[in-house]
Amino acid sequence: MIAAGRVVTSTASYSPGWVEVAAGRTVALGAGAPPRTPTHDLGSAILVPGFVDIHVHGGGGADYPTGTAAAARAARAAHLAHGTTQSMASLVAASPDTLRAQLAALAPLVADGTLGGIHLEGPWLSPARAGAHDPEQLRDPDLREIDALLAAAPGAIRMVTLAPELAGAIAAIERFRAAGVVVAIGHTDADAATVRAAIDAGATVATHLFNAMPPLHHRTPGPVLALLADPRVIVELIADGTHLDDALAHWVAAQAGPDRVALVTDAMGAAGCGDGEYRLGVLDVTVAGGVARLAGTETIAGSTVTMDALFRGAVGGAPEAAGAHAEPRWSDAALEAAVRMTATTPARAARWAEVGDIAPGLRADYVALDAELQIVHVFSAGESVRENISTPRYSAELG
Repeated sequence: MIAAGRVVTSTASYSPGWVEVAAGRTVALGAGAPPRTPTHDLGSAILVPGFVDIHVHGGGGADYPTGTAAAARAARAAHLAHGTTQSMASLVAASPDTLRAQLAALAPLVADGTLGGIHLEGPWLSPARAGAHDPEQLRDPDLREIDALLAAAPGAIRMVTLAPELAGAIAAIERFRAAGVVVAIGHTDADAATVRAAIDAGATVATHLFNAMPPLHHRTPGPVLALLADPRVIVELIADGTHLDDALAHWVAAQAGPDRVALVTDAMGAAGCGDGEYRLGVLDVTVAGGVARLAGTETIAGSTVTMDALFRGAVGGAPEAAGAHAEPRWSDAALEAAVRMTATTPARAARWAEVGDIAPGLRADYVALDAELQIVHVFSAGESVRENISTPRYSAELG
């Protein structure tokens, strides 16, 4: 039994509220005093669903493309410390042999529940929109390679990102969809008609809308408008203030609505760490002022943001206060919308049916926030995993 000053779900707020947990799942919730003495009395804290990140390459000094279980667990722990209780492991464009080795290393972590799934961001991306991917590893989709990758990690690949204008892309979308893999459109130079054809073939997600695709133009609207206008598509946004202007991110959320916007970190190994030198796949990355760029260039190389920061940004504005000495009171509507964009909608995009909200039957993943929306407690499957967490930096030497 957990009691909190507020319990916020995707559709309702309870002030005060309580949640009952059994066998790692939510069994009941409600408003007012809890029906029995709480196991955890969180005082005035705000309890929200655990965050769900469907696009993340690493954190805590470690990254998933390293292809080791130790690095993957360190990256996962770094984001758990910031409230991400369900996470994708995103890889970058690489050779077929490298991808198969990475999949073999990460698949057991999907099987044991450490990771929610693996996201192949590439190698089927446009060379004109490579971003922070090795251009030498970009190629057209090949069904034989796709079948080999699916066989290398049965059931572990949850999502792929590809450019629909590439030769063989539509057939690849159909093959992935038949295997139960979510297909996202990204790193693309496609026109609007090609994007619409890919959506008709089964693509349902836009990988970091606006980034690594042509800008919206009044005569050639390209992929941005096609993805934003289609209600079948959930759009990822990296709303870190670097990848997108804050005003644009809020405009997209208003246009598409929180049920179609999935906030993602696209974080690389520097998330939770400081400035310095890092790697993303085989490419060197320099982080300065919290911004990651390919070394010696202006090309953004993922982010260093975490989901709790994206949640605070989604709530936005100043808290409401009942008086000069009252604790801040964030509006129910703002909190519920932020919950949908950081938990409910990304979970639906990845087709993770057991997470993304606080509701009977779902896994008991929660984040407790203070009056300034800073994390004070994280629960995974009903267990308190850490309180007042710090994030140690991963060392490849120490493991």
